[in-house]
Amino acid sequence: MTYFDDLLKKTGGKERSIRWFRDQIRELGTPTPRSLVTEGKVTARPNLGRMNFFYYDPKYKNVLPYYDRFPLVMPIEVYREGFLGLNFHYLSIPMRLKLLNVITEYATDENMDENTRIRLTWNRIKRNPLVRPTVKRYLTNHVKTPFRRIDADEMMMAVLLPVQKFVKAKEDKVYADSRRMSQSRRGA
Repeated sequence: MTYFDDLLKKTGGKERSIRWFRDQIRELGTPTPRSLVTEGKVTARPNLGRMNFFYYDPKYKNVLPYYDRFPLVMPIEVYREGFLGLNFHYLSIPMRLKLLNVITEYATDENMDENTRIRLTWNRIKRNPLVRPTVKRYLTNHVKTPFRRIDADEMMMAVLLPVQKFVKAKEDKVYADSRRMSQSRRGA
């Protein structure tokens, strides 16, 4: 049984509040990033329409001001050499929840279960200011682990987990920069 399975079982099949999930995460403890990518639904390629956890080592890490070694990404476009996606870790938890609410509008059904896909494209989401700090391009040959697929019924838990691994900056700096970026006018 995976960490997400344990949390889902505790819901008893009922809708639960964000506070309830946060309390359960505190009670169960935060899983290690390594355990998140080795347990559950692991795939060789990023899963379109679903979130993904994976380890990443950026090609241009020497010039980046900071980066996330353990992204939580919703891929939106796949290329031959990689993919474009929204990394939720660049947002504070309240901002992550707002963006999650936006992307669930594009769900294939209202069940929000393992069969639900999020039909998200760059054209659908590019005007949302919350996207600005999260959109990142990932190169396949710099992905260091398989992808851990996060289904729709696990997304709330995934965005609440404090498992981001920023390099060269503390979370407070990343979140402050993201707030500024999402509040600035486009092109400013």
